Amino acid sequence: MKTHGKKYKMAKAMVTQKTYSLDEAISLLKKTSITKFDSSCEIHVTLGIDPKQSDQMVRSTVTLPHGTGKSVRVIAFVSDDKIKECLAAGAVKAGNTDLVAEIEKGWLDFDIAIATPDMMKNLGKISKILGPKGLMPNPKAGTVTTDAVNTIKQIKKGKIEFKNDKFGVVHNVFGKVSFGEKELKENLIAFLRALNEARPAGAKGVFIKNISIATTMGPGINLDCSKALMEQLK
Repeated sequence: MKTHGKKYKMAKAMVTQKTYSLDEAISLLKKTSITKFDSSCEIHVTLGIDPKQSDQMVRSTVTLPHGTGKSVRVIAFVSDDKIKECLAAGAVKAGNTDLVAEIEKGWLDFDIAIATPDMMKNLGKISKILGPKGLMPNPKAGTVTTDAVNTIKQIKKGKIEFKNDKFGVVHNVFGKVSFGEKELKENLIAFLRALNEARPAGAKGVFIKNISIATTMGPGINLDCSKALMEQLK
C-alpha cells in the first residue's frame, strides 16, 4: 500500500474544506507545494460524459495566456522551402523524409510533432512509433496544419492539447508554482473556458462535474463548481 511522507501529510492537513473558490484554491495550491523543484500545477476535471460513446469524446486545444512554464520541443514535417522558417520559429528540427528516417532509427527527443497535410503521406512508416506515444500529428489536436510556422509559435507561447481519458477525466498542466496567483488564475480560467466550449453535442446534463487542482506530488484541492465559477467561463 502506498504511504505518504510527512511533508505530504502536513500539506494535506492544510486542505480543510471540501471545496474552495477559485481564488482560495489557487492561494492554497501554492502553499501546498512539497517539492524542492518548481512544481507543475495540475488540473483534473471530471466530465459528465460517457467516454465509451464516440459522440461524447472531448479533444481540443487552448493557448494559455502565460504558458505552462515548460520548454516544449517541437519538430515539423514540412517541405524543403519551409524548413528555415520553422527552425526560426522555434522548431528543434524540421524536414521531411530525412526527419522520418531519423525517427525510424530511434530519435525521439521532442515533445510535439506537427506536419503540413501534404507531408502526412510520408509518416506512414513511423505511425507505429509515434502513435503509441501520442506524438502522431492529428488534425483534431491542431498538429496537422497548413500554417506550420504560426502553429510552432503558438505552441511555444503555451498552446496545449486536452482530451478525456477512458474514465471521462481531463488531466492537464496549467503553470508552475513559481507563477503569480494572477497568472495561474488567468491560465486556469482560459483552460476551463476552452474545455466548456469543447462540450460535445452528445453530452447531457451537467458537463463539468468536478474540478481538482494540485501541485506535483501535492494533495488535491477541489473547486466549488457552483454558478459563480461557471459564470466566469462564459
